[in-house]
Amino acid sequence: MRKQRIDIEYPLATKSFNIAWDLISTAHGLERWIADHVTEEDGVFTFTWGEPWTEHDTRKAQLIEYVKYDHIKLKWEYDEDDDDCYWEMRIDKSDLTNLLTLLITDFAEDDDVDGLKILWESNLDRLHRASGL
Repeated sequence: MRKQRIDIEYPLATKSFNIAWDLISTAHGLERWIADHVTEEDGVFTFTWGEPWTEHDTRKAQLIEYVKYDHIKLKWEYDEDDDDCYWEMRIDKSDLTNLLTLLITDFAEDDDVDGLKILWESNLDRLHRASGL
C-alpha cells in the first residue's frame, strides 16, 4: 500500500541556524524533543521511548542525506522495502522576517495520517518547551 506524504511547517523563534541545526541533526538535540534517548553510530540513529530498564520502544533510522544547515533525511528501518518513504527535517529562512522555519516531511498509511500529525504536533510542543523555539 502506498503511503501518503505529510508536510508540516513550524515557525522557529530564532534566527540562529546553529541552534536550530543542533536540535534536528544531533542525537543530543533530537533527545530533547523526539524521544527519551537518542544515540547515533555510523549514520544509524537509535530512538528509545521510555527507560531502557522498564517497558520501552526502540526504533532505528538510517541517515540517508545530510546537508548542514539545510536538511537531514532519515529512513526508519521498518520502511526499508519502501524506497519512497523517509522523514526529513529542513530549515528554511524567511526573507521577510529572517526567522527560521522547520519543514517536516513524513509518510503514513491513510488510516495513520491523523495520528502521525498529532505525534508531530506533540513533538513540536516538546521542542518549544525544551528550547523556547
